Amino acid sequence: MPELRYDPIKTMWVIISTERAKRPTDFEPAVAVEDRSKFCPFDYGNEDKTPPEVFAIRKPGTAPDTPGWDVRVIPNKFPALRIEGELNREGVGIYDRMNGVGAHEVIVETPEHGPSLADLSVDHIAKVLKAYKERLISLRKDTRFRYILIFKNYGKRAGASLSHTHSQLIATPITPKFVREQLNVAKDYFSRKERCIFCDIIRDEMRFKERIVKIHDRYIVFAPFASSFPFEMRFYPRYHSHDFAAVPDEELPELAYALKDMLLRLKVVLNNPPYNFVLITAPSTAPRPGKPSYWGTLQYDFHWHIELIPRVTTIAGFEWGTGFYINPTPPEEAAKYLREADVKI
Repeated sequence: MPELRYDPIKTMWVIISTERAKRPTDFEPAVAVEDRSKFCPFDYGNEDKTPPEVFAIRKPGTAPDTPGWDVRVIPNKFPALRIEGELNREGVGIYDRMNGVGAHEVIVETPEHGPSLADLSVDHIAKVLKAYKERLISLRKDTRFRYILIFKNYGKRAGASLSHTHSQLIATPITPKFVREQLNVAKDYFSRKERCIFCDIIRDEMRFKERIVKIHDRYIVFAPFASSFPFEMRFYPRYHSHDFAAVPDEELPELAYALKDMLLRLKVVLNNPPYNFVLITAPSTAPRPGKPSYWGTLQYDFHWHIELIPRVTTIAGFEWGTGFYINPTPPEEAAKYLREADVKI
């Protein structure tokens, strides 16, 4: 019997379609192998073919925009938003408009062309996470930006235009609707119960166990109860923490290990599928005119996390017209496959 399940964080219903139940082998296999004869601007030695770097983790003594880097952050050559200018908010009849001011950066995760993020060493992934953290801290100093989203598109079907492993960052002058809804849910829940809703969900998942993928000392990965997509996973710190930028540097290796473990499980179970992941963290808390307490309770009610979505199904007319997602793989079954995957780190 199909089920309707409610996600209290995203305030949406999902259809778990057991009638259409699918095993991992029922989905389309791996990311297509690319043509290596094509030029890649992210490759080692092509630093002069990209915009100048804004941050890099480099070997001592090497100069910016030259070889010798481990992780490199550059402005996107074709940005969705531009860093120059003022917002200039204005009304257009009933509508509103502002200039497309923001930041759009690419985090090139390794000088090597072939490996995926899952293939990199734990130490190297920790450097990628360090780059995420430093760019969050730096860009939050710009009071025009209200939110900074870090995300990864892996594979052409997930939106990656270049196969060289990389992540992206977009800073926006408004807090995106999906993020704002999570923030408001968390704030309302805490005001009623004086508890973090994310911490309560983590406790429930650890109690029920059936959707757990992996428990680490400080982190937990599970398939959400109302998974919108097959083999969707959520990654949380087990302790309460509202801001990824506040993760101590000494914890980054464990975080990197847990992230690599999650990505390898997905790669093994679904034969290297395309995927997206997004890092959902606290927005900017810089004071806003007329809103002195804007997100003033974040440290108590919010919980940073990573949402990972394999791109193995297609969103079609029903989903677009109703907001309901149809998931053909119950999260309990997905978690079992992922939990039992033979992963070597």
